[in-house]
Amino acid sequence: MNNQLKILNLLGLARRASQITTGEGAVIKGLRAHQVKLVFLAQDAGAATTKKVTDKAQTYGAPVCQLFTKQELSGAIGQARTVIGIKQVGFANQFQKLLNQ
Repeated sequence: MNNQLKILNLLGLARRASQITTGEGAVIKGLRAHQVKLVFLAQDAGAATTKKVTDKAQTYGAPVCQLFTKQELSGAIGQARTVIGIKQVGFANQFQKLLNQ
């Protein structure tokens, strides 16, 4: 199994564990509250959304992953979403490990 598939499967697991925040507004709110540790942003997100989310993530020190499309992210969590925030440090660390391999 390649790492991209592992990441998408882990996203589904994080959703079932209620450790994700979805949607632009909720993720930005979570970043401000220092609850979001890692952000998944769709490659095909709009320019305004991309700028807003990446700027906020940079300000609050959360890494941003733009490896997947809206369709791939939505399929992984079972909801149509462009932005997903990972709340739990353990999940965020596992995602980082898979992304860096």
